[in-house]
Amino acid sequence: MLLKTFRWAFAVTAVGLAVGVLYDGWTALGIVVILAVLEISLSFDNAVVNAGILKKMNAFWQGIFLTVGVLIAVFGMRLAFPVVIVAVTAKLNPYDAVNLALTDKDRYEQLVTDAHPAIAAFGGMFLLMIFLDFIFEDRDIQWLRWVERPLARLGKVDMLAVCIALIVLLITSLTFATHAHQHGGAHADKAQTVLVSGIAGLITYLVVGGLSGYFENQLEEDEERQQQAGRSAVLLAGQAAFFMFLYLEVLDASFSFDGVIGAFAITNDIVLMALGLGIGAMYVRSLTVYLVRQGTLDDYVYLEHGAHYAIGALAVILMVTIQYQINEVITGLVGVVLIGWSFWSSVRRNRALADAEGEPETTEAVRVP
Repeated sequence: MLLKTFRWAFAVTAVGLAVGVLYDGWTALGIVVILAVLEISLSFDNAVVNAGILKKMNAFWQGIFLTVGVLIAVFGMRLAFPVVIVAVTAKLNPYDAVNLALTDKDRYEQLVTDAHPAIAAFGGMFLLMIFLDFIFEDRDIQWLRWVERPLARLGKVDMLAVCIALIVLLITSLTFATHAHQHGGAHADKAQTVLVSGIAGLITYLVVGGLSGYFENQLEEDEERQQQAGRSAVLLAGQAAFFMFLYLEVLDASFSFDGVIGAFAITNDIVLMALGLGIGAMYVRSLTVYLVRQGTLDDYVYLEHGAHYAIGALAVILMVTIQYQINEVITGLVGVVLIGWSFWSSVRRNRALADAEGEPETTEAVRVP
């Protein structure tokens, strides 16, 4: 199972490392490896959250996630996205933007860094909404009950998550955005840019998340009516899966923002960035599918909670980085610690349940993924 699920990640790693060596020698090899590790550490919580969504999709759409989705993640977000950002912010045509990325790497890095406030506001608001919607939902299984129970009661208030997100955005635009960090340590007033980008991120979440949730609910209602036969049921499943897939891609894009920006602390060579971050993205994708096929989220029920808390922390970090630089190691460690904590809590829960039933722990109950 492990080899089968990760075979494409292993293959891309071999090809990516070889291309890196051919492109710029053995130094490039080390840079690509570091970038791949950076991407995996920053996006581990992404894999857990994605797995919670992907398990609702059939094998065909899981395959689409690992093929078409990978092309979007690797070539779209890790290669094309930084170039598009430069083209838009510098008002260049795509050809000139690519030429700038390849021939004037310092100028390219400057433009991407200066665009960071807008990127962070968009991604931060999208991720914040994911966290708020999760934490305000009344769940049968609760991890940190002293926090989640009162928040679930508050979640009964309509549009509370949206109101809180807008308040956070307004405070950010009036504080961090007025002294936004720019290339070379300079600061600029980016309040309007952050406000507009944040609203765009919120709207994107409401549209994509709303559509995927709508079709998912429709599909569940349809199944409860005893499997309506015919094309309508198949079409509804297809629509539901498509919007879930679209939601996953936007979610992955939001997670990749900090990885792309953080990569500039290691290199400003767009080719090496694409290779390293692309390899990391492949492992994150494969890990997502592995978690689904192993049923890990069913065995370790608090993992999703830990991942969503990590998302909330990342959203806050993105907002803070509009003004202050935060080391990527800190960002990665926050996610790892929260997910590790939730995993250990899940193991303890499994042991307690086994003891309560008077049965020895089974391999299935405490299986390490």
